[in-house]
Amino acid sequence: MKSLIDNARSFTTHVTERAEEFRAFEAGQSPEVLFITCSDSRVVPSLITGARPGELFELRTAGNIVPEYSNDRPSGETATIEYAVRVLGVRDIIVCGHSHCGAVNALVSGDDLSGVPAVQGWLEHAASQPETTAPPSPDLAEAVQRHAVAQLERLYVHPCIAERVEAGTLTVHAWYYEVHTGAVQEYAPDDNSFRPL
Repeated sequence: MKSLIDNARSFTTHVTERAEEFRAFEAGQSPEVLFITCSDSRVVPSLITGARPGELFELRTAGNIVPEYSNDRPSGETATIEYAVRVLGVRDIIVCGHSHCGAVNALVSGDDLSGVPAVQGWLEHAASQPETTAPPSPDLAEAVQRHAVAQLERLYVHPCIAERVEAGTLTVHAWYYEVHTGAVQEYAPDDNSFRPL
């Protein structure tokens, strides 16, 4: 914690050195990408993409889960997606799953989550078990990739996304990030596979 506090205290020095860049943030934000990923601390969207402040609008959830769309009971996740698409006008959405994901592991292994009832409820409510063709590998690659594609498909049900995709003004992507190598792969819908970026 001490190093985080020390950095926060000295951060204004960095801002002063880049005063013009940060001053522009007073006028608002105009990110081009909504980046939906897991809350896992090993996944750092700006580090993976090289994005600078203001370039990514982020939504982080346990297991990079996109809940089913419901107009009757909107969630914070749905509100974030709608805001990014309708207000900020992002042009791309990336759903990024990652290797060694605890949420996906819990889904595929059927872990007893009774000790963490909120986690259990989130996973039951927001995701189904990813179907795999083989027993899960330690990095859960296939399960995580199928899970990311399932979240991608859930996005298409959101009216704001369906409208923009149909109009050709929004593109949706699924990525798979390996936390132990830094490699990133993108889903190729033409053959239902993941390929290196």
